[in-house]
Amino acid sequence: MTTYIESLGQRACAAKREAARLSANRKNEVLEKAAQDLIDNTDIILEANALDMENGRANGMDAGLLDRLYLDAGRIESIAQGLKQIASLNDPVGEVLGMKKRPNGLMIGKKRVPLGVVGIIFEARPNVTADAFGLCFKAGNAVILKGGSDAIHSIREIVSILRQTLEKSNVHPDCLLLVEDTSRSAAVELMKQNQYLDVLIPRGGAGLIRAVVENSTVPVIETGTGNCHIFVDESADLDQAVEIIRNAKTQRVGVCNALESLVVHERIVDALIPRLGAALREKDVELVGDEKVCLADPLIRTACEKDWGTEYLALKLSIKTVADVDEAIAHINKYNTGHSESILTENYTNAQKFLDEVDAACVYVNASTRFTDGFEFGFGAEIGISTQKLHARGPMGLDALTTTKYVILGSGQIRK
Repeated sequence: MTTYIESLGQRACAAKREAARLSANRKNEVLEKAAQDLIDNTDIILEANALDMENGRANGMDAGLLDRLYLDAGRIESIAQGLKQIASLNDPVGEVLGMKKRPNGLMIGKKRVPLGVVGIIFEARPNVTADAFGLCFKAGNAVILKGGSDAIHSIREIVSILRQTLEKSNVHPDCLLLVEDTSRSAAVELMKQNQYLDVLIPRGGAGLIRAVVENSTVPVIETGTGNCHIFVDESADLDQAVEIIRNAKTQRVGVCNALESLVVHERIVDALIPRLGAALREKDVELVGDEKVCLADPLIRTACEKDWGTEYLALKLSIKTVADVDEAIAHINKYNTGHSESILTENYTNAQKFLDEVDAACVYVNASTRFTDGFEFGFGAEIGISTQKLHARGPMGLDALTTTKYVILGSGQIRK
């Protein structure tokens, strides 16, 4: 007997053939219409989101997660603009990545093709719904979404609107499917659908990602957590450093590219830490640090070993002092999650050393880590930020949702 999850896989497989055949113009028309339909239905989406927010508060959800869950008219407009930007991007499907002639006359080339059926399991991020649809659809894929129960009302309404857009556009609506069952057992069953799913992408906290990696029989693209660091070198512009750190920590707290761990050159601790402490306390940031940091600002509490490796997703920041750039790099590579790391410095040699030796998907010089984002990178949106090294790394846009195949053109050759 076919289960509910299996039936979704079968429907997606049927739809992926149509998705792969759609022209770039056709896909762009659908995405433009989808963007407008979301804006036109803002009130319906906000009504559903209000239910999720009410439930989240009742369940004791923390401020960072509530911020991820929350939608307003401005955020819906941004989601719609993301779809429009995806529509404006070059279609990767069919792109030829080179062609060479062999001595026997065979022409061997490689071109981009859709992955097929993409499964995405995510938590309380309603915007992921539209981002995932837009990117998967533009790359010629069908997508099955499994959202968390915390955001189910918002997700369900967004999916309903997008499926109506597909139907009105005479495109197979099963290019987008939602797992309505929010139970863990449904998620685990989806992880086992390697007969139907070509790839599975988890977006959420460390627990979700670990569960998918450990349980899935479908190939997984791991989007990791973000214990992001900024290293303030001794040559850094301290005025600029305070502003960058404040932005990276407080501009949006509950996101994976927010600053969680600060590393400071020991020669500037006394000059930087009191100023920084005062600036961050204005934003209600709790600070913990090592002995030198605490001596520089008595209001800072002593950090423990666990603090160096924690993604807080809250108004909390750990601060570690180091003797030089080499110690900073060693500390960051030990405790980071391979996401986003930044150095603030006026020293070219140290900047280049940091860029070369820090092991992360995104490495910055004199900028906030908050820019690690598909929209900011010009991808229109992102399917996630991959912290692994196979297939895709960093913010994942359209190219990351395709694979390649070889095309070989002959003129009667046979192998001897």
